Amino acid sequence: MRIIGRTNTLRKVISRANRSGRTVGLVPTMGYLHDGHLSLVRRARKECDLVVVSIFVNPIQFGPGEDLGKYPRNFKRDSSLLKSLDVDIIFAPSAGEMFPKGFSTFVEVPELGKKLCGRTRPVHFRGVTTVVAKLFNIVSPDSAYFGRKDYQQLVIIKKMVKDLCMDVKVIGLPTVRESDGLAMSSRNSYLSPAERRSAAVIYRALKHSKELAAKGVRSSGRIKSAMRRIISSVRPGAKIEYLEICDPGTFEPKKNIDGPTLVAVAAFVGRARLIDNILINP
Repeated sequence: MRIIGRTNTLRKVISRANRSGRTVGLVPTMGYLHDGHLSLVRRARKECDLVVVSIFVNPIQFGPGEDLGKYPRNFKRDSSLLKSLDVDIIFAPSAGEMFPKGFSTFVEVPELGKKLCGRTRPVHFRGVTTVVAKLFNIVSPDSAYFGRKDYQQLVIIKKMVKDLCMDVKVIGLPTVRESDGLAMSSRNSYLSPAERRSAAVIYRALKHSKELAAKGVRSSGRIKSAMRRIISSVRPGAKIEYLEICDPGTFEPKKNIDGPTLVAVAAFVGRARLIDNILINP
């Protein structure tokens, strides 16, 4: 396994792989890996000849006052995990390598990026699409792998790829969960033991929305009220940032569940901002 920090070095390696007809898979991450990330790596290893995992805490997707400086990092552990999965290359650039002095070009999918998480994190998705576009240009992957926990991000990246005619297949894989249903996330490390127990309520509420829909409840208002009661029942509490029932392609709110529907939640448990979602197709 090679660890590469320079763009030009990685491009040379990828060029050799392309000339030999090898397929390239990319798993973009910010590090502090968990089983959700590793499920993406395993899929890439199964499908591609050469697997690149990027580890880069992207500064331009964090807004003022967010947790850029405190975001968890453990490169030594990440490297060991990726080596055990037979990853070929870790791309670990510096911030200066990715965004040198004078950098001023951004890629944005504004309509989708303003909704859900974008309402309170207005620069977030612009930062995500810009760094992913750069990674796609540097790595030239045949396939790139993302988790569905970040469902809005997945939809936005697919839209970017379609609109800009990027020659990469974007593959979304299921959310990987803890035994109590909590979606795996690097930010789960912020949780105290008591907060960790409370955090599982988010998935309980999401599952309840699906159960209500299966029983014939179609009113989004009724379902959201039931979910809020469940989330508010735990101590220490979970503070809801948003709870939306919406179209899974446009994120437009839906008054009634009348076809494929996304139920999405963002909530603070302690200082950890957690997101999760579930798809309903009655």
